[in-house]
Amino acid sequence: MGSRVRVYELARELGLENTELIELLNEEGLEVKSHSSSIEEDIADLIREHVIAERQEERARVEERLVADVSEDEEDEDLDEGETDKEIHLKPPVVVRDLAEALGKKPNELIGQLMTMNVFASINQVVDLPIVEQLCERNGFRFVRERRKAKAKTAPAPKAAEPQGARPVVAGNVPRPPVVAFMGHVDHGKTSLQDAVRNTKVTAGEAGGITQHIGASVITHEGKQITFIDTPGHEAFTAMRARGANSTDIAIIVVAADDGVMPQTIEAIKHAKAAGVPMIVAINKMDLPGANPDKVLLGLQRCEVHTEDWGGDVGVVRVSAQTGEGLDDLLERILLESEMMELKCDPAAACEALVIEAQLEQGMGPTANILVQNGTLKVGDIVLCGQLYGKVKAMIDCQGKRVKSAGPSCPVKLLGLSGVAEAGARLQTMSDEREAKRIAEERAHEARQGELGLTRSSTLEDLFQKMQDESMLEIKIILKTDVRGSIEAIVDSLQKIKSEKIRVNIVHSSVGEISENDVLLAAASGAILVGFHVRVMPNINRIAKAKGVEIRLYTIIYELLSDIEDAMRGKLAPELRETPLGEASILQIFNVTKTGKICGCMVNGGLMRVGAAARVYRESELIYKGHISSLRRFQDDVKEVRSGLECGIKLDNFEDFEVDDRIEAFDVQKLAAQL
Repeated sequence: MGSRVRVYELARELGLENTELIELLNEEGLEVKSHSSSIEEDIADLIREHVIAERQEERARVEERLVADVSEDEEDEDLDEGETDKEIHLKPPVVVRDLAEALGKKPNELIGQLMTMNVFASINQVVDLPIVEQLCERNGFRFVRERRKAKAKTAPAPKAAEPQGARPVVAGNVPRPPVVAFMGHVDHGKTSLQDAVRNTKVTAGEAGGITQHIGASVITHEGKQITFIDTPGHEAFTAMRARGANSTDIAIIVVAADDGVMPQTIEAIKHAKAAGVPMIVAINKMDLPGANPDKVLLGLQRCEVHTEDWGGDVGVVRVSAQTGEGLDDLLERILLESEMMELKCDPAAACEALVIEAQLEQGMGPTANILVQNGTLKVGDIVLCGQLYGKVKAMIDCQGKRVKSAGPSCPVKLLGLSGVAEAGARLQTMSDEREAKRIAEERAHEARQGELGLTRSSTLEDLFQKMQDESMLEIKIILKTDVRGSIEAIVDSLQKIKSEKIRVNIVHSSVGEISENDVLLAAASGAILVGFHVRVMPNINRIAKAKGVEIRLYTIIYELLSDIEDAMRGKLAPELRETPLGEASILQIFNVTKTGKICGCMVNGGLMRVGAAARVYRESELIYKGHISSLRRFQDDVKEVRSGLECGIKLDNFEDFEVDDRIEAFDVQKLAAQL
């Protein structure tokens, strides 16, 4: 059999979108299911000839139109010649971002122009060549398609080789390998699928040793690296997100073909969506007799995961960890997704890394399994990691070998920190060890001072204290119930609470007892954990207290709804209503031993009352706002003094009186905010 070509590779070569090429192949009588499919080389040659011929015809028509335009505008000939002299050389495929840069436009401006042409494109979308030509003409340029033979003459590759020596890399302009995490339900094959990929690659003799010494592994497929986070499932993924980390580029949602979408599958999907991470669905166990991929696709659709098989944009790969079916397709899809994401880095930048795991090992001391995210980490570098610091003594790669440096997306075991780091902590290089030590000690001191106050609590009481926080416009809830019917009833009731000021945001809801995953998600999103007819194990309670997460348990739905409404009101600032009581003028100032200054006053209207709010005005200028501390009539303390009577008034924490100052008394009522 002759060589074959992937559909997406041919589409990229011809400057076409994958869907356009698939349609063209189908029109020619060749059934192609997806861009990952492959076709014979001779068929690819026929398609190349067909597309090239069409473009040559289109180019001829454009040139004829240009000649006609020039002849019509002879009186502006000089201007036209100047415009056509400005040429843009681009090699297909032409992406919106690249075209905007060449035209000197902002991408959103170019997208706006495309919309006026009834073309709706994103910043990374390929634009058809006729449209490119029209856009260039509109902006005073002439588009010159860069032919494949002229690649060496005009391609931007030399620019990448220009910088030498101290600054060898342009910031953020170097591709990096993707970082992938496997997530899904228990027993759906996350671990076995990763092991199958590793074993296949080792058997195939490809470069990149595959071990699990450092909490992550690296494989090489078709000459490109992929980094797998070994920490299984969505638990670590949620924990990393709770600590503000974004370590994963792509999430592989593993679903068993014989089991379908299960509760933890739904949780994994929600975690991936919450973190904004692209998903690829791997339907595992396709070798089993009960495999039913359509059942999986239906379950995914119900979770609002729109797969390519059903007209969406989420890729689905059918695999078997036992037989090896589809493993290459899965790896190719990962590389395709990463290529579309245009993952970039700057190896010359200061190193930024994430701690995946950390431990105290005999003979090594504190070690940390880290993932380098940007820059390059070298032996001897000074590093700062949370409350720890140190100098990199040694690094061990995924083959168990000592290395002197580690670049972006590279996992290594690091030796040299001053203690055991926290999983999810950020690590960065520093230029001065004393400065790193100072910052680490300051952080440790702040942590001791704050005790468990590092994590902001999300209790109902805290919500009442945050009434003045105008930015809090929603109350987040994670709901766990005994049966699905309870979920539907509670969610429906909560959604019926109408308010223009605040809303209920149900971050996650599921059946079952409250788990550690729920606590981590609540900590990450600032949500309250609400349980209805479910229990909480003691260890989960301990974790929740450490994370500052409030767990509320209910057996009566009305109590649940009432508490949530109270919490919603507590997030809104109360309404203050003032009721005027009276007015008095100061006639004389008295100094009383042990008591301080008291002002002798005449009540001109209304009444003065102990405990009432008060304002003091001097020539219409407000000089004090507080409360009436005490009232005296002759030698007696009284509660209130009415109009037409004289009295002595002492104000709370204010003695800077002057004769003729005016005192206003009023009551203040705090009214609960209405939803």
